[in-house]
Amino acid sequence: MKFEDLDLNYDVLDALDDMNFVECTPIQEHTIPPLLEGRDLIGVAQTGTGKTAAYLLPVLSKLRDGGYPKDAINCVIMAPTRELAQQIDQAMEGFAYYLDDISSVAVYGGNDGIRYEQEKRGMQMGADVVIATPGRFISHLSLGNIDLSHVSFFILDEADRMLDMGFSEDIMQIVKYLPKERQTIMFSATMPQKIIDLAKTILTDPVEVKLAVSKPAEKIQQSAYICYEPQKLRLIEYIFKSPTSAPSEGEKLHGDSASESLPSRGDLEGSLNRVIIFVGKKSYVKDVTYTLKRRGFNAEAMHSDLSQPERDDVMWRFKTGKISVLVATDIVARGIDIDDIQLVINFDVPRDCEDYVHRIGRTARANRDGRAITLVSEKDQPLFRDIERFLEKEITKNPIPEELGEGPEYTGRASGGNERGGKRKRRGRGGHGRGRGDHGKDKHSSNSGKRTHGRADRPRSEKTKSEKPRNNNSTN
Repeated sequence: MKFEDLDLNYDVLDALDDMNFVECTPIQEHTIPPLLEGRDLIGVAQTGTGKTAAYLLPVLSKLRDGGYPKDAINCVIMAPTRELAQQIDQAMEGFAYYLDDISSVAVYGGNDGIRYEQEKRGMQMGADVVIATPGRFISHLSLGNIDLSHVSFFILDEADRMLDMGFSEDIMQIVKYLPKERQTIMFSATMPQKIIDLAKTILTDPVEVKLAVSKPAEKIQQSAYICYEPQKLRLIEYIFKSPTSAPSEGEKLHGDSASESLPSRGDLEGSLNRVIIFVGKKSYVKDVTYTLKRRGFNAEAMHSDLSQPERDDVMWRFKTGKISVLVATDIVARGIDIDDIQLVINFDVPRDCEDYVHRIGRTARANRDGRAITLVSEKDQPLFRDIERFLEKEITKNPIPEELGEGPEYTGRASGGNERGGKRKRRGRGGHGRGRGDHGKDKHSSNSGKRTHGRADRPRSEKTKSEKPRNNNSTN
């Protein structure tokens, strides 16, 4: 189905036309019509399926058609992380380009008091759409900074993630401030019982749209190393030096400030330049980053202990190629659009099959090729076997390089090792480093306060091509 076949406002369709959005994704095709009719809805779809546009387009269209109070908050969108809130705000910027009378404000923690005041002012002036993380939003609510009495649209994006992060009570607290007569929309990547229970509590006779969890893109070359935990860091070093990982001219993972005792540039001729290493715990993220830096790699960490300016700075430097290796928790697996990731390494096996899909889905985007490598320790073998069953395929097992010794046998079951006193085979040296890596200090704060997305100062015909809304993959 094409967007022009939907009953969207013409100004919204003009913005989509400028962004070269022609065909609806399946989630958009099935959710936009009932949302335009005013129905409550729960949609089950992965990141990358176009769900942001699926709820933003009908809401913006209805706001543009009129009938909603001016200088009042008409829509509240909740997101689990700052990064997703920022991405939704960027999508707003494109979709609302010709909507001169519709404004939005992004509200999230991890920043200074100046931004807090800007958020407060934007909401008190009546930004039409508020995009917020639960904790920060509750802070404003508790201080009486927000009037939610006119809210007509309440949207929960990545609801399962919010519940996993412990925001259930915050969400229910926010709901108490909302009018009973409203349209409520929930999107979730999974449908566990806690999501079903939440939907029953806050939705009224909802339409249910469920898309099967898609398998990873065929262009992703998936493989794994079956290894002992202490072998992992040396395996990463081996992967970076592998001839199959050759970079383009001038691109190196190795940092300029490496000491002479660390691997030389010549040892790393096969390095990749754009890598994400996913690690399950933020304490391990810090250790892995520290160790990689000690070994001369151009790596930085991304985790929830960083302030918002620090996180913005790290992401900006990674996107612009100033950082080659991003070591991150799953905070980056959803809600971040970087189209040219060459390699994803799972330092440990994700606990959920769908998290595996989200992680490796950072590579092979925009019709590019990509690689995903998972390091599978003995205790994580059952989790990896579950992933293979979910994908309905056996993932290639790479041999452990001779210099690292032998790895454990892959049985798909948690095996002996130290945990059960079993005898292990010889292994290579490695393991987590000790200490923390240095984080960037430059501050790159996002725009804040009430913002009007339209351009009412001149007719559309005078807008130059460079001023048209950009396609920032906002539908993902």
